[in-house]
Amino acid sequence: MYEEIASRLERRLAELTGHIAEIDDEMRSALPADWEEQATELEGQDALRGVEKQKLQEIQQIRAALQRIAEGRYGVCVKCGEAIDPKRLQALPTAISCRACAG
Repeated sequence: MYEEIASRLERRLAELTGHIAEIDDEMRSALPADWEEQATELEGQDALRGVEKQKLQEIQQIRAALQRIAEGRYGVCVKCGEAIDPKRLQALPTAISCRACAG
C-alpha cells in the first residue's frame, strides 16, 4: 500500500547517506598551514557539523518511517491512533501524527 512512499524514502536515505560520507571526508581533510586559512576552515567545519546533524536526524526519521511501514504501523497517528491523511503522508512521509495532533 505504501510502496511508493517507501521507495521515495529509500532514495532519500541513500542520498543523505552519500551526503554524510562527503561531509565526513571534508571534515577529515588536513588543515592548511596558514592560521587564517585554518580559522576559516574550522568555521566551515562547524557549519558542516550543523548540516550533518540535520541530515542525521532526517536519516533517523526515515529509518523509523520505513520500520513503521515494515511493521504495518505506518500512517497511524502515534498520539490518537487515528489514520493520518494520505495527503499529509505524501507531503511529509516521515509524519508520525495526524494534523489535529500535530497542532
